[in-house]
Amino acid sequence: MATGSNTSNNRKTSTQSSKLSTSRSRGDQFERRAEQFLLGQGLELQVRNYLCKLGEIDLIMRAGHTLVFVEVRYRKNSHFGGAAASVTPAKQQKLRRAAYSYLQSRGLNESQQPCRFDLVACEGSDIHWIPNAF
Repeated sequence: MATGSNTSNNRKTSTQSSKLSTSRSRGDQFERRAEQFLLGQGLELQVRNYLCKLGEIDLIMRAGHTLVFVEVRYRKNSHFGGAAASVTPAKQQKLRRAAYSYLQSRGLNESQQPCRFDLVACEGSDIHWIPNAF
């Protein structure tokens, strides 16, 4: 009987893992689209998917002398506020902390290095770039 219960749990975990994998794959796809869009706008890629214990930054780019920390959000449509509305104040704080970590890891701080936070909101097939979003 315990085996049947365990098998059921394994199926559930496998299904959850598959959904997470599909979601991550979709996220990667939109991050690449956002990257290509921003490259077309003249920004230069510095780092993809910067990860630290404080969070993750999808893209770190450079616009002239300014370091640009980019959050990419995708929503199928704009119901429930859309992609831009999904970047809550808590998420913004997490991104700021990860950005400070990135700067510190390179011996920099925001007084030495001009920085900004941009948002690329993908809704359906539309891309909306919001420079200096927060």
